[in-house]
Amino acid sequence: MADYIIPPRAVPKDDKGYFEKITQAVFQAGFSWEVIRAKWPGFARAFSGFDIERVATFTEDDVERLLEDRDIVRNGRKIEATIGNARVCRDLIEEYGSIQAYLRSLDGLEYEARSRALCKKFKFMGPMGAYFFFYSVGEEVPPWEEWRAANTPGRGR
Repeated sequence: MADYIIPPRAVPKDDKGYFEKITQAVFQAGFSWEVIRAKWPGFARAFSGFDIERVATFTEDDVERLLEDRDIVRNGRKIEATIGNARVCRDLIEEYGSIQAYLRSLDGLEYEARSRALCKKFKFMGPMGAYFFFYSVGEEVPPWEEWRAANTPGRGR
């Protein structure tokens, strides 16, 4: 991943770990990995250790509280997306049994189809966020330079 710090790659142990990686993908958009990594302990605290059930019940009061939290990136749209994404995760767990089982339901699809499915499912998830998520949770992704050339305006399209 030239020009970028490569984030760690590991299959999460549980749904909370997948939700954490989804949240990282959302907040990393527009920021360097180093900025998000430096603030990550604040994110873990602010989003209740990425407890899906707890975050899914956050209210407008919680959004206001988080907008004042200097230990995280205070972007209201991303905060609201994270709360909505916790609700999506909760629904996926109810339907598939786990987030990993949902990802297995995408097996057999080409990478671009899996990416589009993820972007459609989760708020504030774009192609780069999907690539980061799939890469960081150990899913199959195309080689970085190849993907970047095809997905960066003026670099291959």
